Amino acid sequence: MDKLDCLKVFIRVAQLGTFTAAANELNTTQSAVSKKIAWLEKQLGFTLFHRHARAIRLTPNGHQYLEFALQLTEDIDLFESQLRAEQTSIAGVLKLSVPSAFSVQLLAEPLSQFLTLHPKVTVDVSVSDKFADLVDDNIDIAIRASYLKDSGLKAKWLLDNELVYFAAPSYLDAHSPIEHAMDLQQHQCLTYSLATPSNVWYFPVKDAVQKIKVNEYIQSDSPEMLVQMARLGQGVAAMPRWMIEKDLSDGRLIQVLADLSTLKRPMYLVYKNVEHQPQRIRTFIDFLSDYFISTKANT
Repeated sequence: MDKLDCLKVFIRVAQLGTFTAAANELNTTQSAVSKKIAWLEKQLGFTLFHRHARAIRLTPNGHQYLEFALQLTEDIDLFESQLRAEQTSIAGVLKLSVPSAFSVQLLAEPLSQFLTLHPKVTVDVSVSDKFADLVDDNIDIAIRASYLKDSGLKAKWLLDNELVYFAAPSYLDAHSPIEHAMDLQQHQCLTYSLATPSNVWYFPVKDAVQKIKVNEYIQSDSPEMLVQMARLGQGVAAMPRWMIEKDLSDGRLIQVLADLSTLKRPMYLVYKNVEHQPQRIRTFIDFLSDYFISTKANT
């Protein structure tokens, strides 16, 4: 039997004073009520009611158990009510896992707009370039530069990263020209250590991909560190265009191999594949997706 159901029957019997009255209210039979009380008493190991010919009376243990049962069912009802409200209201804590450079350069502005629109939402942003486990780390949404095929996750495309290769004018002036992808093998390359493998750069060639094994001069799991070292003339780096657009415009960095096609790496919103997603999560996913679609249309 369902223990919670038996608990609710017990409460009504205790409040109404007879099995018959409880059966009438619950639209069931007196026998069914009696069986549920008997089953509950067997599970508990003590008697809940003194039974007389025309009346019943709670035992001392029954009185104590009634207080517990009332509090328990009230807590359950309150908790379920809160969860139902969470499903329909845009409120509560939104937990995000976001790559470091993306969080500052691309996420801060739309996130600020979202919070202005929905002041009952608070945000916990974990900034890391490493993949977070959404379940173990209790993350609502992760933004990833690739989508892992996990049956327990769903993904929504956000944008495509255009990868560009660049170096500082001081570095290019002091080293041999970079006219072909193979020339990179003769240069100091600043590589992203979380890429697999980190020392191979890829260039689309017609229907294939050319793989170039580069000389790793500096490795880091921080894109910002690699960009800064490139600014200081330490070598050639490869990063999404949006990270270094202003540097290219200002001349602090120079794009190399600009005439070659480069890979576009999509970024996704990744979230748990659950049937009843809280409204704040559904709303944020749609908001951020619409924001980047709109941004792209206006550029």
